Amino acid sequence: MSDLIRGVARGESSVPLSILDLATVGHGDTPADALRTTTELAQRAEDWGYHRFWVAEHHGMPSVASSSPAVLLAHLGASTREIRLGSGGVMLPNHAPLIIAEQFGTLHALHPGRVDLGLGRAPGTDQATARALRRTATPDADDFPQQLAELIAFLDDSYPAGHQYEHIRAVPGEASAPGSGRPPIWLLGSSGFSAQLAGLLGLPFAFAHHFSAANTLPALEIYRSAFTPSDVLDRPYAMIGVGAVAADTAEEALRRARTGALGMLRLRRGQPAPLPTPEEAEAYPYSPVEQQFVSDWLSNLIYGDPATVRAGLETLRERTGADELMITTGVHGGEARLRSYELIADAYGMNKPAH
Repeated sequence: MSDLIRGVARGESSVPLSILDLATVGHGDTPADALRTTTELAQRAEDWGYHRFWVAEHHGMPSVASSSPAVLLAHLGASTREIRLGSGGVMLPNHAPLIIAEQFGTLHALHPGRVDLGLGRAPGTDQATARALRRTATPDADDFPQQLAELIAFLDDSYPAGHQYEHIRAVPGEASAPGSGRPPIWLLGSSGFSAQLAGLLGLPFAFAHHFSAANTLPALEIYRSAFTPSDVLDRPYAMIGVGAVAADTAEEALRRARTGALGMLRLRRGQPAPLPTPEEAEAYPYSPVEQQFVSDWLSNLIYGDPATVRAGLETLRERTGADELMITTGVHGGEARLRSYELIADAYGMNKPAH
């Protein structure tokens, strides 16, 4: 448990606050612009007192530049000093378990004690792209538990005698650096499947409340009910991802939030594009059905001035019993994203040590 929460600068927050970033590409920006903003955000998040900084694997989405979490995390590790870094997550069915063991073994060797390996079982893309990634005709995630077991065995160098992979070593990894341990594994999910698996294995669990709010409480109940103490945890540890947008005024927060809502609407309609500007979102001719979608999306988002956002986050924490909140802010413009996270840190009185 101590490895999960060590070094938290909580200020007045009762639980750690962390960040999930997608290297958001806005209309008028390039992926290079987005990655520079992500780097700056990680650096400033460290100073503001956030606990973790995770990046997510998505493919073929013009609004998301974080398609290669391991590559991006290596860069972020070299650009920061002590903030925990991780994947939120790596979509394990897209990859051979040995590749992930080698990638995160490398990250652990470069940045020891700072790297989390968050794993999901969704493709993070459309079916055609998933086939291109996995080189299989019918990609599915039903064998996720087996893939997870293989990954853990590679990381721990624990294949038994006689196993077909007995002599295969993940280098860098535990086999090449005995005693170094391995990155903590988290299971991510938006339903009960990963919740139950995380509980049975005694692993920490991160739930995607930001796009599956209706399933949050049932999934957390499944996780806690299924939990079995392990070498990793002696009690359940649940983090929830929550969408939040803070601005100096409630009106400005809503204006920014609507850019993310329109971006999601376009994605759901099969028209992915860079995140629209506030002006585009205001001028868009919403049909009644589209307006309802936007309203529903915003109802699961915590937005407003800093005090309002803090109150919303605290209410959600109390309702779910979450051990940690991971905030994700999908708005147009790097400055708006940076400002939102800064205002939330200010609202919580979080520490801001000097360089």
